Amino acid sequence: MNTVVKMLLTLAIVGIISGASLSEISNWAEPKIAEHRKRDTEKAIFLVQKDAKSYDKIEDAPFELYTVADEQGNMIGYALPYEGNGFQGKVRIMIGIDPEITKILAIEVLEQVETPGLGTKITEEPFTKQFIDLNCNPNIESVKGAPPSKDNQIQSITGATISSVAVVKIMNDGLESLRKYKKSGAKS
Repeated sequence: MNTVVKMLLTLAIVGIISGASLSEISNWAEPKIAEHRKRDTEKAIFLVQKDAKSYDKIEDAPFELYTVADEQGNMIGYALPYEGNGFQGKVRIMIGIDPEITKILAIEVLEQVETPGLGTKITEEPFTKQFIDLNCNPNIESVKGAPPSKDNQIQSITGATISSVAVVKIMNDGLESLRKYKKSGAKS
């Protein structure tokens, strides 16, 4: 048999075995990844909605959305996971929102791949704490180099302005989607 044919046959066999192995590993890992993501989402819901005792996913929403309830079952707000582009990749945030969609109760960054040391500061308390009880009507604003002067403003992280602004944009996009959904006559 020709050397080239032997080499091509060997490469083909190795490729088929490798591809099949990767497929099996992916099939094995997929449910575990989904379970971890579900657990992280649930944990984040209760972090951004401190008074929540239960939650329900709104199945007819065109995006992932949860209502949260207190001990008596009264709806006390929303938990909205939303994602968008950061400086280096996707940023996914859980946003706690009051029932009237006028105030952010808290946020939790679920996923990010921002620059270590600077962009990753969007996950740290000095930044995320700014969103507690933040007015989001009409929108959230980010200010650079000065303390916020309005009740709907947060201060950008020095050296990570793009990541800070990205978080604000993601939140404003999510809030806009939620407002449109509610205006459409949604029953949540």
